[in-house]
Amino acid sequence: MQALQFTKTGDLASLQHVELPDPVPAADEVLVEVRAAGLNPSDVKNVLGRFPYTTLPRVPGRDFAGVVVKGPQALLGQSVWGTGKDLGFDHNGSHASLLTLPARGVALMPKSLSFAQAASCGVPYTTAWDALERSGVKAGTRLLVIGAGAVGSAALDLAKARGAEVLAGVRRAEQAAELSAHGIPSLLLDQQETLGEQVNAVFPGGAEVIFDTTGFWLPAAVAALATFGRIAIIAAPVDGHVQLPALALYRRGGSVVGVNSLLYGSEACARMLEQFGQWFDDGLLPRPDGLRESPLSEGLLRYREVNEGSTDKNILLP
Repeated sequence: MQALQFTKTGDLASLQHVELPDPVPAADEVLVEVRAAGLNPSDVKNVLGRFPYTTLPRVPGRDFAGVVVKGPQALLGQSVWGTGKDLGFDHNGSHASLLTLPARGVALMPKSLSFAQAASCGVPYTTAWDALERSGVKAGTRLLVIGAGAVGSAALDLAKARGAEVLAGVRRAEQAAELSAHGIPSLLLDQQETLGEQVNAVFPGGAEVIFDTTGFWLPAAVAALATFGRIAIIAAPVDGHVQLPALALYRRGGSVVGVNSLLYGSEACARMLEQFGQWFDDGLLPRPDGLRESPLSEGLLRYREVNEGSTDKNILLP
């Protein structure tokens, strides 16, 4: 099979496009013919050595969509999608033409999605789903999502499908205009000192849940939080430290929820995908768009572009 593989970490030059023997699934596994695989920033960081538990040599890639070609009879020939912490770290991942993983680690794909669209969902949507679940977002919840990248956009769409009152916080006017075109109101973020005032003007009394996808707004978010509110975070400054106004947080009865997609293996992620996947077919979730599809042979270039700051939604096609 063709694959991307790295044999050492620390430099993207170690990632190569290679031919490897076809993997053989174990008794409790499936063999998936990968039709499309998402490229996430964490895949790039993996090659650069940011995850010390990665074993080598390794095929990277967490998100995939494809067809089961070996495994239980009920899954043979089925279109499936998936993601998980095991893929690309201690088990070969999705940036290859074939992939093995536990049979319970795949979910049936929504019929309304293409393979590329399904492959774009894994990490962003399961991360967003976990944030919404663990911070208690439901119908009527006043939710502020800071940042409109892949995870932020997924959180807004999933929360809207749940019936929450959503509000986005973004830095650029063009982001606000794009969100407005999709029926999502937004704030243009300015100074951290004014966030509380901005949010209270839209949500009197504050937001019940604030999801900061950027890593920079946790201290400011406390002033925008409703009584007994929750702040979910998925990132932090490079040194990992922030100055938190603890007095203001506990006076509000507030709490902070840390969200880490690498706590969930492929089986847990498959159960998440099953919970909201039908929403695409029901028209409750918009289908992913703006994807940049590239053959796997151009994967090395796409990795370099992501490392240099590209925000394209890259999909690799074996």
